[in-house]
Amino acid sequence: MSTSVLRTADAWWVQTPAGAARIDTAATTTRELLADRDAIAAAAAGADVVAVDGLSLISPVTAPCRVVAQMTNFASHVQDSGMDPESVPLTFFRKSSGSISGPYDDVIRPAHVRLLDYEVEIGLVFGRDMPVGSDVTAENLADYIAGLVITNDVSARDVQLPKTQFYEAKSYPTFTPVGPALVLLDADELTRFGDLRLRLWVNGQARQDMTVADMIYRPVETLAALTRFQRMDSGDLLLTGTPVGTAISAPPKAVEIIASLLPPKVKWKLFFQGQAKNPKYLKDGDVVEAAIGTDDGAIDLGRQRTVVRHAR
Repeated sequence: MSTSVLRTADAWWVQTPAGAARIDTAATTTRELLADRDAIAAAAAGADVVAVDGLSLISPVTAPCRVVAQMTNFASHVQDSGMDPESVPLTFFRKSSGSISGPYDDVIRPAHVRLLDYEVEIGLVFGRDMPVGSDVTAENLADYIAGLVITNDVSARDVQLPKTQFYEAKSYPTFTPVGPALVLLDADELTRFGDLRLRLWVNGQARQDMTVADMIYRPVETLAALTRFQRMDSGDLLLTGTPVGTAISAPPKAVEIIASLLPPKVKWKLFFQGQAKNPKYLKDGDVVEAAIGTDDGAIDLGRQRTVVRHAR
């Protein structure tokens, strides 16, 4: 049975049907907590609880840690970007762990950013070190992946695209809201990964709604590729891609062909002039909510709620 772990500034908790039970642990990091499974189990079995609504929850993934993300990993998102899912390679990029924030913290848009976008993603949290060269298979995947979290890969598109790199555009503080819960899964539960549905709303309007059935590269294939070059340790975080519905939109093919003939400076100027008219980009005061779980409720990662604020 899955176990939902919560975190406040001064403690770790297990969420139970009756409320939140405090974990008796000296752990201060996610890595240390995952090594103290006996304490987690004892809290889950305890009867002394407090109301979850009374807790000020912060990210259950602690920084510093490695944050790695997959690029264009849902067929619907690839097609919406004007590409062919059959030809998309398995690729990764890094985010600064300084971008991690809590599930209810404000998302702060830097003053120079104009096109702020959202991407609901399933985060895989490692429960065991994965040195380069590790043999990851369907049979031992649960040995490496301790659990799942909701993440939002917030992106400054007007920084990302002209620079043709993702690190800066996705690493500003608060650009990776995580939580509310780290949901620990056993091997049988992890086999239901394909049943998870990702949903995101902006001001109550549904923007993203898709199951993992649309995912191109699943965790086993992803980790098998990642371990060829990247070490991941217990407590590290891997974002697994987002489905269709983000604010950014690809230009029509005819426009794209014409734009390819223009100098880069002119091309990007025209592109961003067009994107500036798109009302889906996040604005000051927008409320972004995200939820991930199976349709039958057997696995529920909770619901994240953040508010966009512009830096002054």
